[in-house]
Amino acid sequence: MALLRAHHLLRPRAAARPLSLPPPLSTSPCRRALPTTTSSWRLLCSHRTASPPDADGDASPSIVADLLDYLNESWTQFHATAEAKRQLLDAGFTLLSENDDWDLQPGGRYFFTRNMSCLIAFAVGEKYKLGNGFNIIAAHTDSPCLKLKPRSASFKSGHQMVNVQTYGGGLWHTWFDRDLTLAGRVILKDADGSFNHKLVKVSRPLIRVPTLAIHLDRTVNSDGFKPNLENHLAPLLATKHEETAAGSGEKNSPSSSKVVHHPLLLQVLSDEIGCKPDEIIGMELNVCDTQPSCLGGGNNEFIYSGRLDNLASCYCALRSLMDSSKMPEEMSNEKSIRMIALFDNEEVGSNSMQGAGAPTMFHAMRRIVDSLMHQSMGEGALERAINSSFLVSADMAHALHPNYPDKHEEHHRPELQKGLVIKHNANQRYATSAVTAFLFKEIARLHNLPVQEFVVRNDMGCGSTIGPILASGVGIRTVDCGIPQLSMHSVREMCGKEDVDTTYKHFKAFFEMFSDIDRKLNVDF
Repeated sequence: MALLRAHHLLRPRAAARPLSLPPPLSTSPCRRALPTTTSSWRLLCSHRTASPPDADGDASPSIVADLLDYLNESWTQFHATAEAKRQLLDAGFTLLSENDDWDLQPGGRYFFTRNMSCLIAFAVGEKYKLGNGFNIIAAHTDSPCLKLKPRSASFKSGHQMVNVQTYGGGLWHTWFDRDLTLAGRVILKDADGSFNHKLVKVSRPLIRVPTLAIHLDRTVNSDGFKPNLENHLAPLLATKHEETAAGSGEKNSPSSSKVVHHPLLLQVLSDEIGCKPDEIIGMELNVCDTQPSCLGGGNNEFIYSGRLDNLASCYCALRSLMDSSKMPEEMSNEKSIRMIALFDNEEVGSNSMQGAGAPTMFHAMRRIVDSLMHQSMGEGALERAINSSFLVSADMAHALHPNYPDKHEEHHRPELQKGLVIKHNANQRYATSAVTAFLFKEIARLHNLPVQEFVVRNDMGCGSTIGPILASGVGIRTVDCGIPQLSMHSVREMCGKEDVDTTYKHFKAFFEMFSDIDRKLNVDF
């Protein structure tokens, strides 16, 4: 696969110059001044330039550069949803509100968001008829991270610390000694008494969780690093105590119970947003790593990034929907409805208003069918549509770790750069069946796309996805699949560049041809 020519940021040969401070990551996450050496280090990040076709003549451009941009914008589930919203609007999709009446038409492209952390988008085929199905790709926008507690201010031994709580099943030891910051959303009170939701991202390194020196923990290498997540995981913000709390005349002290958030933290946030500290009346902030997503490895074949699980799946789904419905002729013969559903809170069980456990997707399907029904009357139109529908549950998969090959079942060892992984589990931790696996693999076969399969060892526990939740809650045929990756749930994950493009091609082909393949299969007849 061709290298991303537009993303090799190499300083030309010149006299050495002092290293300058990098610009904010939100505006240019990869354009950092780099020292010149004879073996110049190249940081392969993206700045929104499409890559050329592959050298083997494949006319499909790589989406890896755009994925890097998406990852660098999407530090939180809120930013991921907002960026998807921006791209859909730019692509000509119409924004809907769940509170309004919907007037949908065949050939139309629409989307809505919920909580700015969940998004559903869909394109209606020109030849849609009542009872025809939905072809859906679902993923999740959240990732394991640290989140600020409602009362985040803490003082320890003369230091301003930030109280955090763990979200999901993260590899928490990987969060130590990283250049961390905060991002998420705040609620602002305006002068007229109204309230606004606003996203915020502090681009510079702001906080850090330092490890204990080995001189004070001599057995750490032999006994393992075992931090107490309540006592040892609090990030350090600053050393100096403010004299007064922001917006008040009260004295701060380490024992003060009136300090909800450090005034210094509120000041940093207000400077970033462009408001006064006392206008911030609520916040929901994630701790984020400031290192940008980029390509790496000896052949620049890997993607190094946080939140690959599961934003890589989200972007492949988003891009495949936009590209498969870009031109009117691409939907002119489509009889079904193409949809993506991106949910929040998968990492903690999906039991929320914006999670896959809520009836969001089912309600959307019902409203779409009702709106497209117009004056026609059809018995069981929604039920017939669900029976004809198909869901691809896309969540990252466990690639074979070369240092731990015994952790995989001998005959099911997915590898990087070898295609999407179809996940199976007899106990229904994944929703894949023989029928749904066949249909999904048939698409790959017709497009010469590689496919791998995964089954967990019988002596190990198995994770799960939103697949079984949606399959049982909606009653929809489902296949579970994912891009193979290493370092899952680490602050810094990795996957193969080729697998991203393969996944995009597989998803796009699913939207474009699934309806025709499905008509050839008989099961309940």
